[in-house]
Amino acid sequence: MKRIGVFTSGGDAPGMNACIRAVVRAAVYKGIEVYGIRRGYNGMIRGEIFKMESSSVSNIVQRGGTILKSARSKEFMTREGRQKAFEQLQNFGIEGLVAIGGNGSFTGAKLFFDEFGIPTVGAPGTIDNDLFGTDYTIGYDTAVNTALDAIDKIRDTADSHERVFFVEVMGRDSGYIAIPCAIGGGAEIVMIPETETTIPSIIEALRTGWNRSKTSSIVIIAEGEVEGGAMKVAAKVQEALPDMDARVTIIGHVQRGGAPTAFDRLLASRLGIACVEGLLDGHKSVMAGLINSKLVYTPFEETFTKRKLINPNFTKMVEVLSV
Repeated sequence: MKRIGVFTSGGDAPGMNACIRAVVRAAVYKGIEVYGIRRGYNGMIRGEIFKMESSSVSNIVQRGGTILKSARSKEFMTREGRQKAFEQLQNFGIEGLVAIGGNGSFTGAKLFFDEFGIPTVGAPGTIDNDLFGTDYTIGYDTAVNTALDAIDKIRDTADSHERVFFVEVMGRDSGYIAIPCAIGGGAEIVMIPETETTIPSIIEALRTGWNRSKTSSIVIIAEGEVEGGAMKVAAKVQEALPDMDARVTIIGHVQRGGAPTAFDRLLASRLGIACVEGLLDGHKSVMAGLINSKLVYTPFEETFTKRKLINPNFTKMVEVLSV
């Protein structure tokens, strides 16, 4: 293999730039030409492809977002769109791809390989940490620390005004951000998609806290929680507890931005190099990840069809520590 392409797709995550940098410099180190593809699969279809050198990725390891931009592509989910993308790669002589993204990106990469045989190795770039086949995804550690910093500030206000704050963090299908935020932020209650937490149980927990002379509380809610987001949950609880002084904070997309932590920079760098080495070693349609600090390659299909479970001890920790 003499020429590869690299692109970012789906939601941006802190550390994507560090991963791009690692891919480019690992390719240069190995004597391989590397091409950047802007705007994910959309850019692949449109031929937004350019050659990258070592200098192309100077001074980006500390930056959030992605210099290659990102976009979701409806056209790529059609056979005709993938045909256009394949023809563009052929025009540039690209023989393999590094995809930095999440489950949607890897779903597309698997389809692309099945139909056109372009080998792709993926790096898990998503703040949700919900991909099977790796203990940590690029951007997760930064997102947790960003959310936790906001929760610490909310705790000050909650305590000063003796209020209950319902705080919503990202996590459409996963509570991986919510759980460490609840433990590290001293929350009394956490609601995540993986476990059932009913409105009556929240009401009872808040009443129990008040009986123990607690004057403020924080409830952390993952956005994909079955009872609804923070606004809906707060409204339901307020209806049962009309005297409760409650506020809602949705931390939102601020969790995706900012300079990546040292952990995310190291993870992204290690996985970026692993993607290039994986292509050279003949891996096809797989994601590079770390499990128990060891590098593993997991088939794309497993990354989005198998469920990555949350340790039930973590939810129990929230309950124990809220006493």
